[in-house]
Amino acid sequence: MNTELLLMIGGLSLLDTLSPATLGVTVYLLLTEKKKVGLKLMVYLFTVIGFYFSAGVAIKLGFGFFFEVFSTFLQNRVVSWMLFIVGGILFIWSFYVPKRKKSSYTNPITKTNSRMIALGVTTSLVEVGTALPYFTAIALMTNSGLVWYEWLPLLFAYNVVMVLPPFILYMLYMLLGSVMQKPLKFIQNQMSKSSSSLASWIMCIVGLLLMLYSVDYL
Repeated sequence: MNTELLLMIGGLSLLDTLSPATLGVTVYLLLTEKKKVGLKLMVYLFTVIGFYFSAGVAIKLGFGFFFEVFSTFLQNRVVSWMLFIVGGILFIWSFYVPKRKKSSYTNPITKTNSRMIALGVTTSLVEVGTALPYFTAIALMTNSGLVWYEWLPLLFAYNVVMVLPPFILYMLYMLLGSVMQKPLKFIQNQMSKSSSSLASWIMCIVGLLLMLYSVDYL
């Protein structure tokens, strides 16, 4: 496991901290929930971590089998050109992501622990299909030939980093109390306006990474 790989995966995990769904639900709970907000938020966040970690392990094992059988094929010049072209398409497409209409997180929900688990699974299912940084990180781990005791803690650390902003917001909320109301509302408003720009940035960076990674085999 080299420093370059750690830096790339660390950068991707930081990129994944911009998840609009996880941040949005966290901000909504902190603004609206008055009782046991910490417990309910932890149930939600650990559900998200558990879902992504389980999905990551399943994908990693699948990638591992795939790479073991087709490793030579994947480094073929034609395949590398295909990855390079996909990266280029993502990069170019990132400049043309349509703007979304302003959304809101003010719809009331029954915030029981079971509902928090269901909400965590639902938001994870919605976002996992577009989790380009996560998939890219798993592919990097696989192609680097990491053994299980190297990639497993790395994958877990990735998921913890991914939900650090909600944890930090909660800590600030506990420390500052009502002072956090205005910042939380500001974050909520900004997220509702900029979700499409976040998506374009993610597509742009992942596209560049795919091009840089495949260029060695062209």
